[in-house]
Amino acid sequence: MNPRNFHILLWIAVTLWLVMMLNGMTSPEGIETRNLSYSEFLSELNEGAVREVTIQDQTIQGTRTDGSRFETYDPNDPGLIGDLLNQGVAIRAEPPEQPSVLMQVIAAWLPFMLLIGIWFWFMRRNSGGGVGGGGGIFNFGKSRARQHAEGEVKVTLRDVAGVEEAKEEVGELVDFLKSPQKFSNLGGRIPRGVLMVGPPGTGKTLLARAIAGEARVPFFSISGSDFVEMFVGVGASRVRDLFEQAKKSAPCIIFIDEIDAVGRKRGAGLGGGHDEREQTLNQLLVEMDGFAGTEGVIVIAATNRADVLDPALLRPGRFDRQVVVGLPDLSGRAAILEVHLRKVPVADDIDARTIARGTPGFSGADLANLVNEAALFAARRNKARVDMEDMEQAKDKIMMGAERRSMVMSESEKKLTAYHEAGHAIVGRLVPEHDPVHKVSIIPRGRALGVTLFLPERDRYSMSKRQLESQISSLFGGRIAEEMIFGPEHVTTGASNDIERATDIARNMVTRFGLSDAMGPLAYAEDESEVFLGRSVTQQRNVSPETAQAIDQAVRQIIDRNYQRSRQLLDDNLDKLHAMAEALLKFETIDKAQIDDIMSGRTMREPDDDVGGTPTAGGDGPAPAPKGNTPPSIVGGPVGEV
Repeated sequence: MNPRNFHILLWIAVTLWLVMMLNGMTSPEGIETRNLSYSEFLSELNEGAVREVTIQDQTIQGTRTDGSRFETYDPNDPGLIGDLLNQGVAIRAEPPEQPSVLMQVIAAWLPFMLLIGIWFWFMRRNSGGGVGGGGGIFNFGKSRARQHAEGEVKVTLRDVAGVEEAKEEVGELVDFLKSPQKFSNLGGRIPRGVLMVGPPGTGKTLLARAIAGEARVPFFSISGSDFVEMFVGVGASRVRDLFEQAKKSAPCIIFIDEIDAVGRKRGAGLGGGHDEREQTLNQLLVEMDGFAGTEGVIVIAATNRADVLDPALLRPGRFDRQVVVGLPDLSGRAAILEVHLRKVPVADDIDARTIARGTPGFSGADLANLVNEAALFAARRNKARVDMEDMEQAKDKIMMGAERRSMVMSESEKKLTAYHEAGHAIVGRLVPEHDPVHKVSIIPRGRALGVTLFLPERDRYSMSKRQLESQISSLFGGRIAEEMIFGPEHVTTGASNDIERATDIARNMVTRFGLSDAMGPLAYAEDESEVFLGRSVTQQRNVSPETAQAIDQAVRQIIDRNYQRSRQLLDDNLDKLHAMAEALLKFETIDKAQIDDIMSGRTMREPDDDVGGTPTAGGDGPAPAPKGNTPPSIVGGPVGEV
């Protein structure tokens, strides 16, 4: 029984009991009865005002000569009967009142009913009750999926932008859910499972909800980690319960987010083959292969690590189709921004395509966060609308971190940071095929004391050897500038992150990309995904000590070559290094237009004269750049802590 219905029935029973109790206490004739004290009763009796009485137990009810009624309590007066007879009062005696059978039953069973109701409520509370009811102690084997009824999901494909190819891939799922007979009449079978693969924040969950909202079918949503518990067999029971509920609601959609939590390759790692996760995966494989395609149950799963999934899960008949939901390009980012900008009041100078051009590598979630941060900036300034200045500041905060203007830096630290960032900017500007310098700042952000932001001009999906070596040269520009201006003994630890990133690029060029003439086009690096699967314990790479030494030498050659190139560029442009450092000390932040003035030898324009926009402070050097097809390159300044 539903707890709500049980509570309603319980209150009805209590109300009926109270009504019957009240009815028993009221006069059957409906005449008002007055309560008298015993002394008042004797006084009226002696005056001859009492016509008749009814004695029941120790209660005396009577009628006066004027027809009014009264009631009093008999204190076991032994002379009362004689007084009544002397006054000629009609006496009627009745046996003690017995409650009705119904009242006796209610009085006897009401405490037990209350105890049963409390026990039932406690059991329902701990069991969770039904699909998505939670993890009560009596409901381990029930599915934790959240069920959205038909028409409850309001998201449609019109609310999804930037992934047009993925929308086309899943479009036929909507047609099948709306009219499955169109496919079955031609012998067609819709995919039983659709696996959405892509980086985080690209809209995989949103796309699955849009399919359910477009087709107006029930939607079951669950995470892969919700299946697995510490007790073996619980996850398998939850899988069975989920599919049983889905079949009752067919046609419907089951959405499993982060399926890699339960669908990893079996037998990998040191956990053995009989743990809870593998039992759950086995049951999922059985369920997906155990229902016919015409039942109208479509399983959609999402992951950003399809490489670790079990091959049996990806074979035809289970997850028949993989839909890649990648990072949006320029047009996709503009479309996503237009969707989110409809939710906030915007000024006339807002242009979605201009914003999209300055946000390469951003996912849909990043763009939604960008619009939200811009709205927060506008609200702090009591603006009625969000304008481009707010969007620019929000973009700087997301890319480079929040400003730390309260951090007090000494003049020597400011000067060192200014030359460090100027070194990054000048080398990045002069090396070939490097991303243009977008902004340089010495305002502390995050753990960095300054930042140089390189922003690509267009989407790019691969990098050449020349581009990689140019990045290495620009990363060393800050350290070399410190050494040239302040001397080798005054070089700080601020370039630690730059050295680490440059070394990683050089080592990947040798061991993964085959871009070393000495080592040739061979792969020497281990697959990083195997670490998570535990296979690195049992697998060894055939790299001899001599080969490892040769790899180190090849990496050192790349580093030394670009280190010397960076030093030569700064030696040749020492006057520009001084000019840019002085500009940073004066204005704290300079942008692309002002850097162009310095590099061309012109008088640098003032920040307010820059038509391109209001320059804002820089960002967080050590923080990773957004992952994507063309991520912006963020080169940090000296780090505030070792």
